[in-house]
Amino acid sequence: MTWQPSELPLNTDIETKAVLKKTALAHRYLAELKGIAATIPNEQILINTLTLQEARDSSAVENIITTQDALFKAELQTELLMDVATKEVQNYAYALRTGFKLVRHRKILTLNDIKQIQAELEGNNAGFRKQLGTALKNAATGEIVYTPPQQPEKIEKLMNNLEQYINNDELSDIDPLIKMAVIHHQFESIHPFYDGNGRTGRIINVLYLVCKDLLQLPLLYLSKYIIDNKEHYYNYLQKVRDVGDWEQWLLFMLNGIIEIAKKTIVLIQNIKQLMQNYKHNIRNKLPKIYSQDLLNNLFKHPYTKIDFLSRDLQVSRMTATKYLDSLVNLGVLEKHKIGRSNYYLNNRLYQLFIA
Repeated sequence: MTWQPSELPLNTDIETKAVLKKTALAHRYLAELKGIAATIPNEQILINTLTLQEARDSSAVENIITTQDALFKAELQTELLMDVATKEVQNYAYALRTGFKLVRHRKILTLNDIKQIQAELEGNNAGFRKQLGTALKNAATGEIVYTPPQQPEKIEKLMNNLEQYINNDELSDIDPLIKMAVIHHQFESIHPFYDGNGRTGRIINVLYLVCKDLLQLPLLYLSKYIIDNKEHYYNYLQKVRDVGDWEQWLLFMLNGIIEIAKKTIVLIQNIKQLMQNYKHNIRNKLPKIYSQDLLNNLFKHPYTKIDFLSRDLQVSRMTATKYLDSLVNLGVLEKHKIGRSNYYLNNRLYQLFIA
């Protein structure tokens, strides 16, 4: 009989010496990331921009491809029609932000939360699989690599167990980072939904870190790491099923945490430095219009527009227009016409995300 997921916790010791050593390093960089994020004055600056990066990268794992620019413009609620891929990626960003709102204060992640996240992703309420026939295939050959549980009762039972495992630390005393990797493997192996399992699973990763207070904000996204190491990701997932090789899977996931935490730390440091540069420049050259709210507006999203500035600063459209044009003349923003509307691009911020 082929391998099938069983209820957690695992009955084997997976915290090898190599895994524990790597776990300690991953905790160090996560703590540094949590600290640097706390120095940004407005959390929406990081939530708005970084969730879009994750949405694009996670969707790219499933070969749903859009550009940074299309995604940023879609967030502006312009009258332009979005292509299907951009709409799907935007749904992912909404699902991720929804998930964060659900867990940030309760510090638990329920099955209803997971279903709500997946429903936002897919735009339907199909829930867990009820029909037989789901199989995971090799994209290149079409060969069936793994057949997840088929019976609805089995899926429901395993997902109820996973919910308990996520939220009840008394079931297992393994390190939370190792536990995150176990949760991800279990969720992907149950494959509970008709569609959106990979993307939902990657959202669960970061929400679990928030639940365990390892991060205050959902900032660590493994999707870029998975894209860059896609073959290893699927191979290590399957090796656990085929030969019980947990160590390679855990080391792979821990390396991802370390690598992405380092990159995100650098990105946030660069955002912080750019904010300081803008702050001094605007305060020195345009002291009459400078405020922290103005600065926050310019960094919550690479693009802004008159309506956004008018709302955030509680000024008239005429005043907002005057402010934005002054910032264009100063060289802080670039003015673009999209459809019938004017948009103002913080190009130096934009460049940080496409570097």
